[in-house]
Amino acid sequence: MKIMDFLSKKAVKVDLQARDKEGVIKELVDLIINTGEVKPKDRDSLIKILLDRESLGSTGIGQGIGIPHGKSPCVKSLTGAVGISKQGVNFDSLDGEPAYIFFLLLAPQESAGPHLKALARISRLLKDKYFRDMLRSVNTERELINIIVKEDQKKH
Repeated sequence: MKIMDFLSKKAVKVDLQARDKEGVIKELVDLIINTGEVKPKDRDSLIKILLDRESLGSTGIGQGIGIPHGKSPCVKSLTGAVGISKQGVNFDSLDGEPAYIFFLLLAPQESAGPHLKALARISRLLKDKYFRDMLRSVNTERELINIIVKEDQKKH
C-alpha cells in the first residue's frame, strides 16, 4: 500500500497552527473536508469520533509522531491528511515528548483491512529517523508530497 493511495495532495499542511491535540485534529479534519472527501456537515461528528478514540489511548506513538485515526459512516473510502507542526504539540505521546508529524486517517465504518494496512505502513515509514527528519524540515506542501511520493516508490 502506498501513502498516496489514500492521501490527497490537498490534505497536506506544513505549518499547523494548532497548539493542542484537539486543535490539531480539527485542523487535519478541515484539510480532508477541503478535498471534498467528506462533507462539512460531518465535521463535528468526525472530530468527536477521533477525540473518543484518543480517550481510549493516545495515538501519539512517540518520536514526535501522532497518528489520530477513526472509522465513520461519513467516510466512503480510506482517506488521510498530513500535517507538520513546527513548534510541536503535546499529544499525550507515549514518550512524553511533543509531536511534530501528524498523519490523520479516516476509514469507512465497515473497513478493517485497508485501515490497518495504512496504519502499519505509516508506522513503518516513521520508524526511519531520516524520513522523520526530512518531513520535519520541509517548508512547502510540494516538498512534503515529493518526499512521500519518493518514499512510496521504494521497494519495501
